[in-house]
Amino acid sequence: MSWQWHHLPLAMHEPAASAEARLVECIGEAGGPAAFWQAVDWVYANTRGDGQGLPEGLRYPDLTPAAQQCLASDRPDAVIHAQVEEAVKNGVSATPALQLRDRETGKALLLHGSVEGDALLSALDLLTASGTTGLPSKEMPADSVGDMPR
Repeated sequence: MSWQWHHLPLAMHEPAASAEARLVECIGEAGGPAAFWQAVDWVYANTRGDGQGLPEGLRYPDLTPAAQQCLASDRPDAVIHAQVEEAVKNGVSATPALQLRDRETGKALLLHGSVEGDALLSALDLLTASGTTGLPSKEMPADSVGDMPR
């Protein structure tokens, strides 16, 4: 199993969403996967939400010269743009969204909204059930998988 993050800055949260995605992407480029996930945590802990972005004057701690160089370039924009195009192609139009994909069978399931642990386990069971020839739908709202309240 692998866990992959894909950026999807939504128009209603711009320009803050793209600025935060650029920051996370550059921290990850400069510092690797652990730094990337640390930056994701930092952004979510500090953003004001609803497109307001980070508080005025707040800067990422210990921003390295390599990350600063990345932020001054177009590299993160290309990555983010490619991920937005992939999201659109896969039917993802809102966040949060979680796409589960079985690498062996190619079957996929798209969950919209916040996904609780039991719902995630139920979705994984549905996706990997042996003998299943197809899924009822490629898309399911997270609240319809399992019986956890949302």
